[in-house]
Amino acid sequence: MTTIDLDATKFEAEKLFQRKRLIGFGIPSIIAVYFVYIFFAFDLPGLAGRANMENAVTLASDSWSHKVHVTRDNRSGEITYAVEGERKGRYPEGQRPDWVSGDDAIIIELGRAHIVRYLPDNRTEIEIPGFPLIKAQAEGRTVTTNLPDDLPDWISASDRRVGITTPEGRITLTGARTEVFNYFPGWELFWFTLDSPYHGHSLGTLLFADRLDPARSNISGAISDWWNNAMWRHKDVAWAIGETILMAFLGTMGAAIIALPLGFLAAKRFSPFMLVRAATRRLFDFVRGVDALIWTVVLARAFGPGPLTGALAILITDTGTFGKIFSEALENVDQKQIEGVASTGAKPLQRYRFGVIPQIVPVLLAQILYFLESNTRSATIIGAITGGGIGLMLTQAIQTQKDWEEVAYYIVLIIAMVMFMDWFSGWLRGKLIGRKDA
Repeated sequence: MTTIDLDATKFEAEKLFQRKRLIGFGIPSIIAVYFVYIFFAFDLPGLAGRANMENAVTLASDSWSHKVHVTRDNRSGEITYAVEGERKGRYPEGQRPDWVSGDDAIIIELGRAHIVRYLPDNRTEIEIPGFPLIKAQAEGRTVTTNLPDDLPDWISASDRRVGITTPEGRITLTGARTEVFNYFPGWELFWFTLDSPYHGHSLGTLLFADRLDPARSNISGAISDWWNNAMWRHKDVAWAIGETILMAFLGTMGAAIIALPLGFLAAKRFSPFMLVRAATRRLFDFVRGVDALIWTVVLARAFGPGPLTGALAILITDTGTFGKIFSEALENVDQKQIEGVASTGAKPLQRYRFGVIPQIVPVLLAQILYFLESNTRSATIIGAITGGGIGLMLTQAIQTQKDWEEVAYYIVLIIAMVMFMDWFSGWLRGKLIGRKDA
């Protein structure tokens, strides 16, 4: 090899080395710049400053527990006891929790020596271990207390409102009312409300004891009271779950019915006119290019809220998706099977029916059932916009910022619904196509 060849080879090797070195330095630099961009574009420092872990802990605890409110109206002096502060969860007249005692002075024992006393003249005393006795009095719209200027983090105080958060419960004092929140684990009143004769009784009592309500048998009465539970609204929840599934079913099946004939127009093998194919394919691009949530907003303005609007939004979006999938499946059918059907003297529609459709049925069913499962999840979000289904109830529960155990209940039901649809679609796919998923 000549000296010139050696120099050229060395130059090329050095050039290749420099290129690899540049790539090696360039890619990490690009990634680093990208993360710096994310840091400032998403305002991560501001997000960290706005984060309130105390609120997060409160919301998390509310999802698996309930609180009982002991409320004094500082104007009328009336004292009420209610689960979650709801009128539907109010204790009947003459009843109250066993951790509340007294008549003239109401003594509320929160546990671990945390005690609150409702005294005459809108006065309140609060005993907290390791802290001086707190005295407060509501006078008009103001609250006067003996709290020092230097307050711990778990007390917030002004002349209009005092808030105290302890491990055993929370106390809120304003000029209008004084309220104690005592937390307990579990979803209280999930089965029966306080006004039901079956509240507080065991399953054995309901099955074997004498009638608790003379007008009804224990089983039928218990089922009726549970089904019509005013706090947890089991009947409304079941109806909403049905609406969500029906929304997904109508949208998915309607889209499949519309997309199948359009798929023939978009397939080159079955549609010889290029203009027709191009127009159909652009139609598919248009309807699936706009997300179902956008169609939901547009249709809600046009037709008003309701589950049918959500079903139409799913139908429009999935028509484009199914049309593309079906047309691609039609492009790949076996011509020999079609020719075999044609040799029997079959007409064009019969060729499609017996020569084409059987070949694409597995693809059609697999995609339709998959989208049915996926649209069940989508229908939850769509329902929150259109005013139907379990999505609406979930959104309402979140917006109230009050009953987070109901939010947890709805989320559990949504997960169970999606799991059921996943199992059902897999089972049905195995039955119809002749195989089962692993």
